[in-house]
Amino acid sequence: RQLIPILGASALTMPAILTRLSGAAPPEWVAAVVFGLGVVGAAFLLAWGAEALQLDISQGLALALLALIAVLPEYAVDFTFALKAGEDPDKYAPLALANMTGGNRLLIGVGWSLVVLLAAWRITRVARRQGYEGPLDTDVTLDRPHAIEIAFLAVASVYSLTLPLKSTLSPVDSVLLVGLFVWYAVRISRAPAEEPHLVGPAELIGRLPTATRRAVVVLMLVGSAAVILISAEPFADSLVQTGEQFGIDTFLLVQWVAPLASEAPELLVAGLF
Repeated sequence: RQLIPILGASALTMPAILTRLSGAAPPEWVAAVVFGLGVVGAAFLLAWGAEALQLDISQGLALALLALIAVLPEYAVDFTFALKAGEDPDKYAPLALANMTGGNRLLIGVGWSLVVLLAAWRITRVARRQGYEGPLDTDVTLDRPHAIEIAFLAVASVYSLTLPLKSTLSPVDSVLLVGLFVWYAVRISRAPAEEPHLVGPAELIGRLPTATRRAVVVLMLVGSAAVILISAEPFADSLVQTGEQFGIDTFLLVQWVAPLASEAPELLVAGLF
């Protein structure tokens, strides 16, 4: 039963891989579904691979790498629109904005609430199953190592508040923010590895011999990232063409539909955790 979800998620990615490698040209709405599901399948594989990765490196570094890969769909779709905007800014520049604002709205409006509701439902369900009738302990306590993550997040958040005050973004902003993330990754990598509590497919991977487990984890992470990258551009293109074909406003379509797939890795990973 632990293997079935892994096979199912892998199966979701196969149509996207075969469609892209074969050069097939299905109807636009079919292509949007195929590549969107490919991203969703890759998201599940990312989550399980990152959980098992905690057996070899610190939990913080494992999550940092997971976060970097999990945002690939959103960035890849937005990069696609931004590059096309260089040739046709009137058509594609608004779509880059639509994808970005739609993604942020989905994460803040749905993602944060989803995490809280899932946790509350799970805590209540486990308590009832165990016959517990007293008040539930729902306090979240952060251990001392989390101070590193909170400190870097605070610095990045404060700096981001200065961006709306500028008329443009410069390479200096990129150097500062990317440098901050690299510094964080180096700092968190020095933390000692912790014994994770693996469940489901991640537990199955964790029980493999060390060399086999590491090979499987690398294959899952690299393979998932590759699926996301090869699916981003055709997903974005097919979504725009679907809107034009059916007379749907492409700005609204990209703003509401594209984030459902491009933000799937972040939502699913947080939901599973």
